[in-house]
Amino acid sequence: MNHSIFLAKFWGWYLIIFFLILSFNPKRIQQVFNDLKDEKFLIIGAFLAIIIGLINILIHNIWEPKWTFIITIIGWSSLFMGLSLFIFPKPTVAWLEFINIKLVQVIYTLLFLIGLFLLNMAYVIVPI
Repeated sequence: MNHSIFLAKFWGWYLIIFFLILSFNPKRIQQVFNDLKDEKFLIIGAFLAIIIGLINILIHNIWEPKWTFIITIIGWSSLFMGLSLFIFPKPTVAWLEFINIKLVQVIYTLLFLIGLFLLNMAYVIVPI
């Protein structure tokens, strides 16, 4: 299986599942932010984000203006978020809370639409 297709399926399903969890249990996002104030949770989360971002980038670092570029951006975003949480934990958590409070509906809708788009590209449900 092509790496782009595999990662489109992975990230597409992940984003859809994440959206559904937050839609049916919106208190979960506040719980995550509360947990980020705990150093142990923050370090584990940062390491996971770094690892996932690095694996994504090493497997798929395509900078062409096609749909595969979305997968590359997700990998780099994960890497930079993990590094930010690890190097600058308090400012990064404060920034994430600010963004979440101001743009919560936009972010969740965007995650859902990107997930649907990636799944469509992987499974070719609606030909483009």
